[in-house]
Amino acid sequence: MDTTSSTTAKTPQVIGSFVRFVVFGGGVGLASSATLILLCGHLPFAAANALVTVGSTLIATELHSRFTFGRDKPGTSDHVKAALTVLVCYLFTTAAMLTLQAIQPQAGVLVRQAVYLSASGLAGIGRFAFMRLVIFAKKSPTGPKATPRVLAREAVATAA
Repeated sequence: MDTTSSTTAKTPQVIGSFVRFVVFGGGVGLASSATLILLCGHLPFAAANALVTVGSTLIATELHSRFTFGRDKPGTSDHVKAALTVLVCYLFTTAAMLTLQAIQPQAGVLVRQAVYLSASGLAGIGRFAFMRLVIFAKKSPTGPKATPRVLAREAVATAA
């Protein structure tokens, strides 16, 4: 069985998905970073980060579902699964910022932004992997959730 063409075909799809993920996620991340700066003047950092993380994750999930992973509209279960990544991203970025504050309490805005965006980028890579492999994974018709009706439809479509 030759898997070379299958592997070659999947590689551009993964790269294209990742590029779209970076563009959409990065755009949302940059907007979130600016929003975080504005909110920190009015709220404690942890609260501001929680609001920004939840809002940006909802927006990013919609964008990723439609444009990055080619689904029409994310369902409620997709948003619930994506919400798990909210906690991870929140804890990761908050830990990074609190660590910076402990190490360098007088860090300037550029250093804070660099740490926050770096932590967000690392969390984003984990989010991409989770979303691609778990939330928006293509369902195989021969997988455990395949029903006789799905298998019959696939057989008819293949024969036609």
